Amino acid sequence: MRKKIIVLAIAIPIFLLLTSISYTCIKKYCETDEATRLYREGLKPVYDKKNQFYPQAELAFYDSLLQFSSPPNQEERIRLFRAMVLLKMGQEKESSEILNNLLQTGTDKSDRMLSTIREDLAITYLRLGERNNCIANHSSESCIFPIQGKGIFTDPYVTQKGIQVYEDILQRDSNDLASRWLLNIAYMTIGEYPKKVPSRWLIPGLDKDTSSCKVNAFQDMAGDLQINGLRAMAGGVIVDDFDNDGYLDIVTSSWGLDESMHYYRNNADGTFTDVSQASGLSDIKGGLNIIQADYNNDGYTDILVLRGAWLGEFGKQPNTLLRNNGDGTFTDVTVESGLLSFHPTQTATWADFNNDGWLDLFIGNETSSPAYPHPSELYINNQDGTFTNVARESGTEFTGFMKGVVSADYNNDGWPDIFISNLDGKKILLKNKGIKGKIPQFEDATHSAGLDKDVTHTFPTWFWDYDNDGWPDIFVCGYQFQNSLAASVAADALGRPLPNASRMYLYRNNHDGTFTDVAPDKGLNKPVFAMGSNFGDIDNDGWSDMYLGTGNPDFKSVVPNKMFKNIDGQRFADVTNSARVGSLQKGHGVAFADIDNDGDQDIFIRVGGALSGDGFFNSLYVNPGQNDNKWISVLLEGIKSNRSAIGAHIAVTFTENGAKRTVYMDVNSGGSFGGNPLRKEIGIGRAKMIDELIIKWPTTGIVQVFKNIVPDQFIKIKEGNKQIEKMNLKVLKFKAQQGKINMIGCAPIK
Repeated sequence: MRKKIIVLAIAIPIFLLLTSISYTCIKKYCETDEATRLYREGLKPVYDKKNQFYPQAELAFYDSLLQFSSPPNQEERIRLFRAMVLLKMGQEKESSEILNNLLQTGTDKSDRMLSTIREDLAITYLRLGERNNCIANHSSESCIFPIQGKGIFTDPYVTQKGIQVYEDILQRDSNDLASRWLLNIAYMTIGEYPKKVPSRWLIPGLDKDTSSCKVNAFQDMAGDLQINGLRAMAGGVIVDDFDNDGYLDIVTSSWGLDESMHYYRNNADGTFTDVSQASGLSDIKGGLNIIQADYNNDGYTDILVLRGAWLGEFGKQPNTLLRNNGDGTFTDVTVESGLLSFHPTQTATWADFNNDGWLDLFIGNETSSPAYPHPSELYINNQDGTFTNVARESGTEFTGFMKGVVSADYNNDGWPDIFISNLDGKKILLKNKGIKGKIPQFEDATHSAGLDKDVTHTFPTWFWDYDNDGWPDIFVCGYQFQNSLAASVAADALGRPLPNASRMYLYRNNHDGTFTDVAPDKGLNKPVFAMGSNFGDIDNDGWSDMYLGTGNPDFKSVVPNKMFKNIDGQRFADVTNSARVGSLQKGHGVAFADIDNDGDQDIFIRVGGALSGDGFFNSLYVNPGQNDNKWISVLLEGIKSNRSAIGAHIAVTFTENGAKRTVYMDVNSGGSFGGNPLRKEIGIGRAKMIDELIIKWPTTGIVQVFKNIVPDQFIKIKEGNKQIEKMNLKVLKFKAQQGKINMIGCAPIK
């Protein structure tokens, strides 16, 4: 009621603004006090019992119902619902007490209700066991699948109670695959898998590494470096140099509007300092995803915070543009920049769509009901710190449940294009045809490109040149499932078919404007249910690998994150187990980056679920080194092109084992959910010299060629400058970091 009164009290033009389809801030109102007030109001959580992601309101609702006399069976249902709300809030002990009481006392209950109580009690016990071990006694191996070493619970009591309930469930229904998976995981957490798992419910081989490719184990050092954060919900991450000292910093966000952003400054000595408060970022709440770029060309990397995803009409939360002041602080310039709008989203991409040397912004919004459309937005940079939404005029105004947007010049015509993944089944490829005036013009090329043949829910996505042929390919991950993720991974592990389960898609660029899905031929034919994801090169062989954070809001979705290694552009191998990066926690923002400057890329992931009871700690998987492969790290600075050099093309040619080959890479932050550094790290295998380094700049089309470059160094190149600047950066020794050893290797392609 209070919110309605506030809105009605606002001047009529602002009221019309809010009730328009676009909800976008009209420029002449953007600097008014009313717009600022609307912005602040939009950042307040909506406590409504229908908002499933704010369980506090649900709890109050069920508590209010219990104040009135109800028939016994109805009261029991209310208590059951209340128990699950308590689980959402992280109050597992209280939840288990209610469920136990319901199971043992009360009225005669239907088989369906008894089954629900048992399933809820079992997962509540598993979550309580996790709290007593993975959280209370957190270690670098906590919740890493397969669970071993320090990841095994020291306090198994509650988990054993959960095992008893799961065995009871399976006695009644041996086809319950979700319960079977969770039973096996429960035994694993207490060190009794596989020996003590009843044979009829055993899922064999979960602790085995059957991959044809082995890599050296990464080590989670977030706790050692004090950058694992408070136990928090889902969020985004950017790894980049925010203070221009050459060393990579880490910024994270959290979905909850009562949870702050964090900024971990790299001290260039193997440690980090949390400067969230000093920088002003601790005042910025919420944000499922964050992306970076130097939008105003002042030489400092800025941040866009994206909000409201998954919440439908409860998600009309404004995004936030944070200007980097260059002195260690950030300023919220959302209103004055013209970016104030009220759409649920988690995905956007920076690119210079009109090639004027200033970065523009495309935002993909979520329409969950045709009655309440939330169209996509394309903001053109006005070169004065402000933006104008030209989505309709540019042909980029679409409605859909957009989960990932990325940009690249897929047809190599000099104009950056857009790819959109959707949870409503449609993939969209927008081809940039050039400008009309200052406005870029796009056409829907989805059908002509062959990308509309398979309609399914999709989520994370990116452009990359996985096969190094000089043409950007597309990766997009399916996100469709019929039952819980636990049931799906159990079926996969048992070799059973997975009806209606999505898989990964790898669209190879055919160099003629069309794409072919080659995922089944490349070893990417299984579902992984990815959310936050990104790509990098873990062993400097010049072929891009990927790491996928998995999950969904269901507490039963205890499934491992996944890492896939690219084998010479010919196939991908699942190296999750040997790499020791298969966290069973919900995986969100992901970044690949050489954070310790030792020449190999590490992986930072923002971990935690959509509910406060499903929060967890960040992980920094430090790469111990995989071999003696060489590398080059390239930082580009645009002069006439945008300062961040987003959209620049890099080609590195070298001779390895007597054969010449080229690695291609574009400057961007990688995938649609997580931010890699804009400084690009490129592996060159065992080559002793880089024969040629070619840079093609996006706005001017300038091509710079540098020859005979010594590898294993950090360099900086300015647009049009004939000289390479060497960056003298120290290798950082993180505490407890393992020494380098040789990678075991991969089996040959048959």
